[in-house]
Amino acid sequence: MNHTIWDWSVVEDVIPLLLKGFVVTLLATVVGSVIAILLGLLLAMARRVPARFVRVPVRAFVEFVRSTPLLVQLFTVYVLLPSLSPFVIGASVLGIHYATYMSEVYRAGIDGVPKGQWEAATALSMARGRTWQAVILPQAVRNVLPALGNYIISMFKDTPFLAVITVHEMVFEAQEYGSDHFRYLEVFTLAAAIFLIASYPTSLLVRRLENRLGH
Repeated sequence: MNHTIWDWSVVEDVIPLLLKGFVVTLLATVVGSVIAILLGLLLAMARRVPARFVRVPVRAFVEFVRSTPLLVQLFTVYVLLPSLSPFVIGASVLGIHYATYMSEVYRAGIDGVPKGQWEAATALSMARGRTWQAVILPQAVRNVLPALGNYIISMFKDTPFLAVITVHEMVFEAQEYGSDHFRYLEVFTLAAAIFLIASYPTSLLVRRLENRLGH
């Protein structure tokens, strides 16, 4: 057994494995982000419909998901739906979990649209759907873009949770290699470096967007 603290041969050996896992990590983030962005908007709009039988269940769903751990949600769906692939479950649960947070962001953006905009649309006899599409959403979404970007970065950093349901993302691959070769320092240091290299430029882009929009 190699007893050196840091073994460079391990680095060379494990990088292809980590990059393979990183592709899965990235794919889970993309799929989860699409679900979160679209579902979050639908949840925010559903909470503004006049019908109470729609608003109340939607609000209860949002509060339930936001108040329970992502890890518990992953295990629960994994046990209840064993026929689905772990990746489909992981990306979907990740997306739904973050959709509830993004729905609050959208809600704040919609509430931030001046009341006069609604009144002007009503005065022009615009249909409700047209008002949302042409007047409210363009302004609301523009204002919340930086916050949505921050949640996508958080989602990317939460993808290691998918390892608990055997999704072969990067941390899962690191754990497997570490336990097989008893070399954890190199693999987890490399995994952390890859996360940093991938997320830091995105953080800079979000910050630049915040400055441009005056947040």
